[in-house]
Amino acid sequence: MKSALSTVKAWQIAAITAVLLTISLLAAAQTPETAAPAQQPVEASQTASAQTPAYQPKFPGDPARSNSEANALGYMRTVLRAQKEYKKKNDKFASSLLALVHTGSFTRRMAEPNRGDYTVGFRPNKDGFDLTLTPKELSADHRSFFADESGDIHADEEKGADEHSPKIVKIPMTIK
Repeated sequence: MKSALSTVKAWQIAAITAVLLTISLLAAAQTPETAAPAQQPVEASQTASAQTPAYQPKFPGDPARSNSEANALGYMRTVLRAQKEYKKKNDKFASSLLALVHTGSFTRRMAEPNRGDYTVGFRPNKDGFDLTLTPKELSADHRSFFADESGDIHADEEKGADEHSPKIVKIPMTIK
C-alpha cells in the first residue's frame, strides 16, 4: 500500500513539474516582437520624466516661476523678517548677515552666500541694507532679485535686479 501511495505522489509531482516546465518554456519562447509593446510604455514614461514639470505655485499669489525662484524668494523673506526683528531689538538694521544669526529663523548656514542656483549679495548702507540674489544663469525662470529696508522685493530677468526693477512682493517692515 505504501508503494502505491508513493507511486501516486511521484506521478502528481511529475505532472505539476511538467505543467510548470511548459509554462516556463512558453514564457521563454516569446519572440522580441511580442515583448516590444510592453517596453514601449516604459520608454514613453522615461521620456516624460526627463521633461521638467511646470512650476506649481506654493501659495496663492506666489510670484515665483520655478522651484529655484521659490527658494530664493523664501530666503529673501526670511532675511527681511530677521532684519525687522533685529531692528526692533537694536533700533538699527544688522550690518551683516552673520549679525542676523539666531534672529527669527535665520541660521548660521543661511549667512553663506551660495544658495543653490543663486548667490547672495548683502551690503549695509546709512539707512539700512541692500540684499540681492543673483542666479548663476539668468533666464525667465531664474530672475535676479533685490530687496532693501523698505521690504519691497524687485525682480529682473534681463539684468541684476535693483530698486528700479519691477516690484513683485511687499513685506511689511514697519515696527509696531
